[in-house]
Amino acid sequence: MGKFIHIRSKKFPILPGEKDEIVNEGMYGKALAQYLQTKLLEHGYDTPFVVCEDWGWWVELKTAPFTFGVCIYCGPETNDILDLFCTDGATGPRKWSWRKFQFVDTKPWTEKLHEDLVAIFRADPEIEIVSTCLDSPFLEDENS
Repeated sequence: MGKFIHIRSKKFPILPGEKDEIVNEGMYGKALAQYLQTKLLEHGYDTPFVVCEDWGWWVELKTAPFTFGVCIYCGPETNDILDLFCTDGATGPRKWSWRKFQFVDTKPWTEKLHEDLVAIFRADPEIEIVSTCLDSPFLEDENS
């Protein structure tokens, strides 16, 4: 996984019924996942679905030769605004591709995705970007 992007916005509330979908308490982010599914499609990504996982939400991307997507995590809710964190779903700098039957360098896809996510958030005046370079979603980086 690359660097995490930390955002805040009233635009992404907890959706009706979302509490029943999440696996771990407080891991909201479905509204952001749906928003990114649409916005990333506009940026040329194939985004067939979003799904809840153990630790948040996943936006599937079918544009790389390996399993790839956006991971969305949620911090504690304060004053009806969620702290949301997203990153690429690549587990390292190299990933095995069964289609190519070799290791694939994930960096070109992860770097482009990070840039596109930041651009999407910056273009929306309703979204506050808190940080674009967190190593962990739950530890604030003083250099962000």
